[in-house]
Amino acid sequence: MAHVVNQNPPRTPLDLVDAFAGLGVATVHEAQVRTGLMRPRIRPIWKGAHIAGTAVTVSVPPNDNWMLHVAVEQCRPGDVLVVAPTSFSDAGYFGELLATALAYRGVRGLVIDAGCRDVAELEAMGFPVWSACVSATGTVKETLGSVNVPIVCAGQIVDPGDVVVADADGVVVVPRADASQVLAASRAREEKEARSRRRYAAGELSLDVSNMRDALAAEGLTYQ
Repeated sequence: MAHVVNQNPPRTPLDLVDAFAGLGVATVHEAQVRTGLMRPRIRPIWKGAHIAGTAVTVSVPPNDNWMLHVAVEQCRPGDVLVVAPTSFSDAGYFGELLATALAYRGVRGLVIDAGCRDVAELEAMGFPVWSACVSATGTVKETLGSVNVPIVCAGQIVDPGDVVVADADGVVVVPRADASQVLAASRAREEKEARSRRRYAAGELSLDVSNMRDALAAEGLTYQ
């Protein structure tokens, strides 16, 4: 198998990426027809983190973080490092030192379908991580992988330059080619939810706000 580092792949423009920063993962996921959501095992390691950035993808062997060190050089401000092992691993691939190197380069966070460690230090420095687990298990540097190639991370295809949005609800991926359309749909959904929220706050029922009564009756629901 060939191993490669693709340098300077096309990225979603940062002004478009930044527009996703105020949107929640659930909103974006619903707006793109319930696609792009990573498996729920990918969780933030500390509370309050919320980012949007462009994907720098890394394919790594199990229990080997050599390619994360290679990937640092390929990162630009606004990126998010997205890492997927080629087979299951719960080792701690990432910690404070790599985070320090990425933060210097303006990287906004890490998403990894494996483990990370140094959780207290990462929270103290404010570097966001979404991972499958927290693990102090160390890794080796022996086997090659690839950087900036298409990967599957926690059930989702991620291409270099895609938009990655992550918050307390998880991680969603927006394909680069669809970013403008999904942003518009996400904003429309937020506006609709704001209208519904005002009606709920005024005491209206979701049965009426969302016009559910006729559909429920058509399915045969009766009230005794």
